Amino acid sequence: MTQLGSVLREARQQLCAALTLEPNVAALEAQILLAYALNKPRACLLASPTAELNNLDLSLFASLLQRRLSGVPIAYILGKREFYGFEFCVTPDVLIPRPETELLVELALAYIPEQQPIQILDLGTGSGAIALSLAKLRPYAQVTAVDISPKALLVAQQNADKLALSNVHFLESDWFNALNPAQQFDLIIANPPYVAKNDPHLRQGDVQFEPLIALASGADGLDDIRHIARAAPAFLSPNGLLLIEHGYNQQDTIITLLLSLDFAAVTGHRDLADVARVTSGKKSRNMMNK
Repeated sequence: MTQLGSVLREARQQLCAALTLEPNVAALEAQILLAYALNKPRACLLASPTAELNNLDLSLFASLLQRRLSGVPIAYILGKREFYGFEFCVTPDVLIPRPETELLVELALAYIPEQQPIQILDLGTGSGAIALSLAKLRPYAQVTAVDISPKALLVAQQNADKLALSNVHFLESDWFNALNPAQQFDLIIANPPYVAKNDPHLRQGDVQFEPLIALASGADGLDDIRHIARAAPAFLSPNGLLLIEHGYNQQDTIITLLLSLDFAAVTGHRDLADVARVTSGKKSRNMMNK
């Protein structure tokens, strides 16, 4: 039998050493893993540092900790991640939803009427975090969520079932390819791959365990964004909005791209960390006259 507090302290030290985490981050991760192993709220752990753990609990926690020490992301170990107040199942077949992507949802919600029908297209839906958050919070909306990966779509469907959503349609598609050419959307939203294919960060941290197809996009990271920007006008309804997440240093290039394609009201948006994170543009009259 071993006291809970001492187990957490030792795990924190191991996480700091193996993953070079900050002590407060390592402590939080140790608590999350132990709470999961014990099937108890994290608050219970903090309130009972002298509680004794039996060998079965210790063995389960040790196996979880070992996976994390080898670099496996917490979200993949737990099989879930919170995003915009909802809990989503995640597997190594999908990108882990990140807090900065919540800006996409916030911008979309500000644009979508609360009680009016609207057509939304989510490109590269992955776990469905963006599409399903919008579908849940805007029940009058009809959301089409596409992904090239059938395994990702299975995860997204599982999350839709969990949230009891009936206003989402999933489609296996390489961006726009499988869509009806006549279909029009009031909002097209995308968190596409935007990392350069040779970026060393792809081999570091959590990212090295995530699907490369959801991360890397050509020599400068912009191949997919260029494709989406050029193809989107044909699928946007008049005055429809395009929202694209991108890397911290790509906004100026994307603004120039959207302006060159005759998008109107092109705007850059920053996340809570004041990082240039999303660029938007509307379908213009010039596009409709082409």
